[in-house]
Amino acid sequence: MLRGVRNRIQRVLFLFPAALARLGLLDREKGEEAFDLAIPVMVTGGMRTLLRVADFFMVSVALGPTAVAGLEFGFQYFFVPFGLALALTSGTISVVSRFKGADQHARADFAIKQSLWLALLLAVPITVATWVYAEPMIHVLTSEPAVVEKGATYLKIIMLSVSFRFWSMIAARALAGSGDTRTPMYVRLLTLPTNIALNAVLIFGVGPIESMGVAGAAWGTAVANTLAAAIFMAALLSGRFSVQLRLGGKQWDTAIAREIVRVGLPLAGTRLSRTFGRFPFLFVLGSLGTGVVAAYAIGRRVMLLAMMPAWGYSTASSTLVGQSIGAGDEEEADAYGWQTLRIALATQLLLAVVLIVAARPIAEGFGTSAEVLDLTVEFVRVFGLGVGAFSVSRTMRGGLRGAGDTKWPLYGTFTGSYLYKLPVAFLALPAGVAVFSLGNWSFAPGMGLGLVAVYAAILGDMYIRAGVNTFRFWTGEWKRIARESDVGSRTGAD
Repeated sequence: MLRGVRNRIQRVLFLFPAALARLGLLDREKGEEAFDLAIPVMVTGGMRTLLRVADFFMVSVALGPTAVAGLEFGFQYFFVPFGLALALTSGTISVVSRFKGADQHARADFAIKQSLWLALLLAVPITVATWVYAEPMIHVLTSEPAVVEKGATYLKIIMLSVSFRFWSMIAARALAGSGDTRTPMYVRLLTLPTNIALNAVLIFGVGPIESMGVAGAAWGTAVANTLAAAIFMAALLSGRFSVQLRLGGKQWDTAIAREIVRVGLPLAGTRLSRTFGRFPFLFVLGSLGTGVVAAYAIGRRVMLLAMMPAWGYSTASSTLVGQSIGAGDEEEADAYGWQTLRIALATQLLLAVVLIVAARPIAEGFGTSAEVLDLTVEFVRVFGLGVGAFSVSRTMRGGLRGAGDTKWPLYGTFTGSYLYKLPVAFLALPAGVAVFSLGNWSFAPGMGLGLVAVYAAILGDMYIRAGVNTFRFWTGEWKRIARESDVGSRTGAD
């Protein structure tokens, strides 16, 4: 019965790429392949974002805007190791997909082990450092004692699960690189509802369990991250899936580690530059008021939920481009990249319309106060205007990642964040407000433009990154990068 329901749902969903093909907007076969790979990632990412939205909703209802601001500041620091994990797992999906395309299955499995060792080398020191310095880290972003206290509490606890989060992401990307995006979805269908339930119980308190507030949100997520890691470990040790983790035997291969790092390092720079760029941006928002920070935090969570298809299509593009490269068919890889972009953009533009039209009822659903509500509506609509650009940026980056060409997304991020977004955002500050001082000299770039500058900064950054990634894929230089890496060539030994 369940299989019949699933098949009916699948037939309904696949009417979408079929309709695009009938309109002449899409190659049906390639579009459906991309859609099939993307749907489980969309579901997984959507549920993960729903978790974040639920966290902010529950904390907002239980504790108000101050706690939401603390949660936002703490979560931004969590993006540092999360960004490193995304970069590392981008190297994993790139290498695994190319090895799989070349039928080098044992080397694909070894790449997973290599990624795990690299993850532990990164995650353990980060956990220790954050536990010691959580409070001063939050204090860098705000001087409000209550916000600092709540943000530091959340940060210390959530960082205890960083190693487990790293491993879950490695396993999910390795499976995706082999063409299996459904298994990670099934794991998340179990662990993410568990996460939401735990957070609700621990934030509000139920029966003998006392309310833990922000700490409850952190502990619920940390426990769920650990559970997901255990399930992924059991799955990849079982040998029942398209890739597996082999704990015995050889533990290190410098050539594979180098390729994982080569692909992942620019993406680490991409992610970290965006993460660190967010801190001065949050400083600007904080200077405009705690309500602005809370509205931005809620609006951004809504935006991330709407942008989940872009994550799915990005993963699909990486898998399809990488496997085609591994099989030695560069033209097929090129076609998959562009066809995936077409279906991605069609999907995201439909969601953009929904965001813009339904911004107010969406914002009202968070139970925000009257003064924060109107700001939240504005942020949701601004993010809605950028959804299409985000989709293009992510999908093109996924294709480049599949080929192992990851430097240009870094260039786009640096240009968008540091040469455009931050300079424009600083114009929002009141005139004369110093960003920093050195002796008798101070840097005070503000012109009192307020939220107009903030909105322009957000949108311009998205469109710049989309333009850079699209241009790079259009040049075809990623084909040369893939050939020179010599990973996944059918001539290699398994």
